[in-house]
Parts: sequence; structure tokens; C-alpha cells
Amino acid sequence: MKYFITSCLFLIAYLVISTSCGTSNKLQQHFNREQISMNSQFNEIKTGADNYATYLPLLKDKKIGIVTNQTGILTNKTHLVDFLLEQKINIAKIFAPEHGFRGTADAGEHVVDGKDSKTGLPIISLYGNNKKPSTDQLAGIDVLVFDLQDVGARFYTYISSLHYIMEACAENKIPLLILDRPNPNGSIVDGPVLEKEFTSFVGMHPIPLQHGMTIGEYAQMINGEKWLKNGIQCELTVIPCMNYKRDKPYNLLVKPSPNLPNDQAINLYASLCLFEGTNVSVGRGTEMQFQIYGSPYLPKNDFNFTPIPNFGSKDPMHKDQICYGEDLTKIDKVKQLELKWLIKAYQTTADQTKFFTEFFTKLAGTKKLQQQIESGISETEIRKSWETGLNNFKAMRKKYLIYN
Repeated sequence: MKYFITSCLFLIAYLVISTSCGTSNKLQQHFNREQISMNSQFNEIKTGADNYATYLPLLKDKKIGIVTNQTGILTNKTHLVDFLLEQKINIAKIFAPEHGFRGTADAGEHVVDGKDSKTGLPIISLYGNNKKPSTDQLAGIDVLVFDLQDVGARFYTYISSLHYIMEACAENKIPLLILDRPNPNGSIVDGPVLEKEFTSFVGMHPIPLQHGMTIGEYAQMINGEKWLKNGIQCELTVIPCMNYKRDKPYNLLVKPSPNLPNDQAINLYASLCLFEGTNVSVGRGTEMQFQIYGSPYLPKNDFNFTPIPNFGSKDPMHKDQICYGEDLTKIDKVKQLELKWLIKAYQTTADQTKFFTEFFTKLAGTKKLQQQIESGISETEIRKSWETGLNNFKAMRKKYLIYN
């Protein structure tokens, strides 16, 4: 078959990374971290989905459910669902996270169940009221496959969907197979650690705002730290990426969501997303989402934009109003969580009492950050207040890392 002519790439077929709840795991195999790079013949990064010689045997003669969206593709741009059907894998259902299976829904928009027009497969939405698959929805499924492209930010909800998927699999004794993907911000571990009382769908675990892990590594942490309900654990197998290193640049194959159109937006996302808890626009309703910021309440200057409804937002903040702010489309890639734009906007807004919204605390995962900014504490001092939490997280994180 055409997909196996490059099988020489997949000499790591036995290096499946797996964790389980301590009982025997039929999918479990051991791995050697260094061999992930040594046994690959080329330097091009390959995703877990590309590592099909490893996972296809695990799916043969099984009834499969898939958690995926438009990002679940192989390097040749073939969608995982189409590829598996060509390989005669029995797919029963598709489970879709925020933005839907084709990735066209707005952030926060209600996504309904349906049917994929191309394959006819049923689609179950995992956003809105149904964030966790029910026992009925999982009935008859032998293995659940998870393939989503994350961007390394705590409030990017694909890792929240991961939590609920793992919990459902654990409760229903269904093995979970994760096809790992690189974190394009994998070298950044930064920001305040979420405090338990501020847990929400945009922050479910006590991790910093940028965690620097892949989906596979993060799943191992969820299991290992017993963050699922009642401390249950999921029978988990991670199919690793090849040739991936945390500081190695990685350009995503497709945009992971409607308002992250390019690498610059993905790099700035964590820093600018904090504006979503203020009266400042991050460019929704333009074609420069998460690469610009501005509002009608900031000082007039040479840069401005006017949000209008578009593919990424049907009702953008400050629709049809001129917003003044800053263009970040050409700046160098950031290597940390940047607060300077948030602080500058707060200090120069027309009315500071109307700057923050209640959503800011959920995004920050703590009340302290807003209090620090309102008190005029410097960015240096704010960053210093994160150090203990970050050091504790990094020590815990080491146990679950797959890649250098």
C-alpha cells in the first residue's frame, strides 16, 4: 500500500510509550527516550499520526472511536480518519472538541452532534454541555484514539477535553491511544500556577499558564498525578513523535483553531490571550488574530483596526469600532510569557476600573495577577512571584517528559 513505501522511517515501531493504572496493559511496551531520535533516518519532525507502523497493529480488528478535528492529519495532509478507513480500520464514531470536527466553529460557540459529510460517520460534540463522552456514547468501542494539536497553553481547551476523555476511558475501562504531536511552544514553561479554587474548563489542573509539554506527556502527568475524578487512572498508550526536540522549531500543518492562523499567532497566543479577560481586543474580526491588540479606550496612535464579523468570529469585541493599540505581526518570537503589553494597556486605558472582566481571573488561574497589575507592581517583581510555583512544577514535570 502507498502509505508503507516509507516504512524505513518507522524503525521505532516497538518504542510505544505507555502508562497504565498498574494492572496489566495489553498495549504496554517499554521505550528508550534517546532511540526516538537515533532510530529515525531523517531529521524532519514526524507526528505520532505519521508513526503508523507502530499503532496500526494495535487497532486491527478493533472497533475504534476517534477524538480529533482538522489538525488530525498526517504530514502528507491526509486526514487520520480517511487514512484509517483506507487501512480498513473499523471507526465507529468521531468525537469533536471545541471548534468542531472541521475546526470552523467560533471559540465558545455551541457545537452540535452530527454526521461527517465525507465519510458518513457520526460526530459527537465534546463542547458545551457534553464535555465528557457518556457510557452510551462509548458503548461497543474497544479503543479510543486521541489526535489533537495543542499549543502549550493552560487555557487552550484541548487539554481540558483530554482530561474528560481520559476520565471517561478510565470509568468505562476503554484503552486510550494518543497520537502525540509537537508543542510549538514546547520550550516555554512560564506564568502563574493555577490555584485550585479557580479551576474551570479553561484551567483544570495546577500547572503554569504555559506548560511546555506535548499532549502525550501531559496525559502521562494527568494519570501519574491522579488528577482524574477519585484518583482513577486511564489505560494509556502514547505513540511518540519522531525527531522532535522541545527547542526545535515546528510549523503546524494546519491552523489549530480559527483564530490562530499562523506561527506568529500561535507563539503570541498565551501572552495575548490574557486580554480576553479585559476590554481589549486581540484582533478577532480581523485577519491578524492574536498578533495585534487594541481598543477604543487606548490612546490614539498610528496603528488601528476595526473588527468586523469574519470566519473566526461572528460577533467580535468592539465590532465596527476603531481600536487603537499595537501591531506585533513582525516582532521576534517570544521566549516567555510576556506581560508588557497587558501592563501597558492597563496603564494607558481611559478608565482602569472598566479594564478587567471576571473572566481574567479564570484565565490567569489566580486573583493575584490582576491585583499585582492594579497595584503597579513591576513585571520583574510579578515574574519573581511565580518562581516557587514554576520550580515545583518543573520538578514534577520531569517524571513525565518523553522528549529532550
